[in-house]
Amino acid sequence: MDWNDYDAALFDLDGVITPTAEVHMRAWAQMFNDFLSARGVAEPYTDADYFTYVDGKPRYDGVRSFLASRDITLPEGDPSDPAGADTVAGLGNLKNDDFEQILQSEGVQPYPGSVQLVKALASRGTKMAIVSSSRNAAAVLDAAGMIDYFPVIVSGKEAGELGLPGKPAPDTFLEAARQLGVPKERAVVFEDALSGVAAGHAGDFGLVIGVDRGVGADKLTERGADVVVDDLAELLEAGA
Repeated sequence: MDWNDYDAALFDLDGVITPTAEVHMRAWAQMFNDFLSARGVAEPYTDADYFTYVDGKPRYDGVRSFLASRDITLPEGDPSDPAGADTVAGLGNLKNDDFEQILQSEGVQPYPGSVQLVKALASRGTKMAIVSSSRNAAAVLDAAGMIDYFPVIVSGKEAGELGLPGKPAPDTFLEAARQLGVPKERAVVFEDALSGVAAGHAGDFGLVIGVDRGVGADKLTERGADVVVDDLAELLEAGA
């Protein structure tokens, strides 16, 4: 790829800039396995469930998607439901509490290769944004020391305020490109989640780069990734 062909880079956060996907995975596993155990469900929640039903989606959508895979139906509830309430919102809120507890106790360090690429693009004058389903995006960026590189953040919080559907719909990426003032054809999407890659493909962006953190290069390609890398530092050799 030639970075001269693009004016903006739109990054997912968890699993692309920071390894917080691992923290999310642990929080989801803790919440869902406790829930399943309490209901007497023998089949546990696994990492495969995370990649198939949860990864990259807004929190409540992830809860709903996984429960459907186990033929479990709960009331939707309300975002104000207490954590752990027997509703979609209550389970989502409990997962968020678990995530924040792990993040506060262990912190987060960005991927070194991602830092290298972000700094190289900043030197080029490439506009950059974070597009994340997580409502904790700004806090994670701040904890990782990366927030100053991203003047535009479209997180789950902003998406909710703007009434934008989450990934795999392309709307949050399109909103980020709009805020940066860059046509979608001149923007590159970076995603590690199948739902996020599908969103980039659906939005008809200039390029969709899949970052394989475990889901598999073949699956990322099937969902619409034009290029798949294991680490963003690989793109430094491609003209950044």
